Amino acid sequence: QVQLVESGGGLVQAGGSLRVSCATSGRPFSRNAMGWFRQAPGKEREFVAGILWSGGRTSYADSVKGRFTISGDTAKNTVYLQMSSLRPEATAVYYCAARSRVRTMTVPSTRDGYDYWGQGTQVTVSS
Repeated sequence: QVQLVESGGGLVQAGGSLRVSCATSGRPFSRNAMGWFRQAPGKEREFVAGILWSGGRTSYADSVKGRFTISGDTAKNTVYLQMSSLRPEATAVYYCAARSRVRTMTVPSTRDGYDYWGQGTQVTVSS
């Protein structure tokens, strides 16, 4: 069984920074992309950022470009999301996702592009 465990969420003031992490464990699997999504109360889960595990190509939602950075540590099987200049509208549960099916050359930006999901970590940005 594949497990994705997010950590690093919390409360931060607007304009501040926070880094969330996602560690994978359990049954070894061939991942070819990792992603971060978020879901605010009453809203759909939306794509935030993604990375191709081989080559490191990244993709971001327009709303976070220039402020968020996704990165991966292959030795630790961990993906990170560094968030800066946070705004109150970033308040949400942040979910990590992994893709292990047919290799893709582009970063998936929809939920059905990923096969495994974490339980999420709460990020709250106060104004």
